[in-house]
Amino acid sequence: MKKGFLMLAAVAAIAFTSCKEEKAADKVNEENVADVAERDANAEGTAKMSFEEEMHDFGTINEGDVVEHTFKFTNTGDAPLVITNAKGSCGCTVPSWPKEPIAPGATGEMLVKFNSRNKPNNQMKTVRITTNTEAGQEMIKIKAFVTPSADGGQAQAATSHEGHDHN
Repeated sequence: MKKGFLMLAAVAAIAFTSCKEEKAADKVNEENVADVAERDANAEGTAKMSFEEEMHDFGTINEGDVVEHTFKFTNTGDAPLVITNAKGSCGCTVPSWPKEPIAPGATGEMLVKFNSRNKPNNQMKTVRITTNTEAGQEMIKIKAFVTPSADGGQAQAATSHEGHDHN
């Protein structure tokens, strides 16, 4: 009985200590920070992210529309540009970006999708970009006037629109 209790206690102790709660996002962010710090230390020069436009206006769209825009940029610095993260100001704004370093003089694209479901009226959203530039963060913005729908955008939420007639 005593051996059984000790065995159960040992198994419980191992189970509780081995299941350390660590959020995946924390681990990824720590790894990204370490990667950027290492690249910065090894790089000579500075990366610089220059966008063709830092703001895009979708104009008037209907509530429930999902729209997207591609922001084009150039590395105008003299070191490879590394983007480690990009995050929209809310869950309705989702960016995607190149995972490979962008060489000096080379161009890249960042796609930003905006879901207008339950987002009536004037909308202004930002995307914060974590990079190895001197500032460490860059920002782009999107805006739209979302025409409210009677059903709160439920009818069109399942469809995605890449282009819109702004009539």
